[in-house]
Amino acid sequence: MQDVTPKKILAYIDSLLAKGLVPKTINCRLDSVRGFYAYLALEEGLPIANPIKKGFALRLARPLPRYLKDEEVTRLLEAIRDVRDRAIFMLMLRCGLRVEEVAHLRLQDLDLAQKRILVYHGKGGKDRIVYISHDAYRSLLGYLNRRPSSKAREVFLVGKGLCRGMPISVRGIQKRIEYYARKTGLKISCHHLRHTMATQLLNADADLVTIQDLLGHTRIKTTQRYARVSNLKVQRDYYKAMELIVQKSTEEDIEPRSIQ
Repeated sequence: MQDVTPKKILAYIDSLLAKGLVPKTINCRLDSVRGFYAYLALEEGLPIANPIKKGFALRLARPLPRYLKDEEVTRLLEAIRDVRDRAIFMLMLRCGLRVEEVAHLRLQDLDLAQKRILVYHGKGGKDRIVYISHDAYRSLLGYLNRRPSSKAREVFLVGKGLCRGMPISVRGIQKRIEYYARKTGLKISCHHLRHTMATQLLNADADLVTIQDLLGHTRIKTTQRYARVSNLKVQRDYYKAMELIVQKSTEEDIEPRSIQ
């Protein structure tokens, strides 16, 4: 075991890659080996160096954010008849709220006069302000007018059963999107609605920094991932720039040249 060196570990990784194992599986195996050597050192008291240092792992590919196409958004909204569910998912689709932020949203966080929401203690403990579109505003008012009487401060409540009148949980919201996914045949999650908002804003030429603020991203790099899937904006930017390039080239070609 003392003969196992970092160089041999690299050879081991190469052999696993050659067998077609994915980085996530290989990292799990490396964790097992690291844990075994840690056990030998701590529990058995063997003076042996761990050949796999902390943080030694293959880089995992990050999948691009998946978003709904316009026709998929239409299909989803047409399937949602419940006023509470519609308001919940419209806040994700139009305001970019995370499922946890919707579940914990309180009545006092709603600024209906200004059509905005104060999101307190979002991911990373950050507060931010998001704005409510006209259609999301109508959906939210539609629910608030029918909201069951309750002492709960949270906006969205359970509508049926023994828990009626209690705040709906994160898992409860996730179960509702799973229900509509089965009903429509769409592969969707709550986070896909948030991704959809970001992509639609980008395609509508909203600034990356603006989108970053609305989504509550700490790093602009996180927001920039949407630019990689927003082909519509890339297409528009390309043709707009190319039109200027071609126009400039044409003007240079027709300019009279001085006679030598």
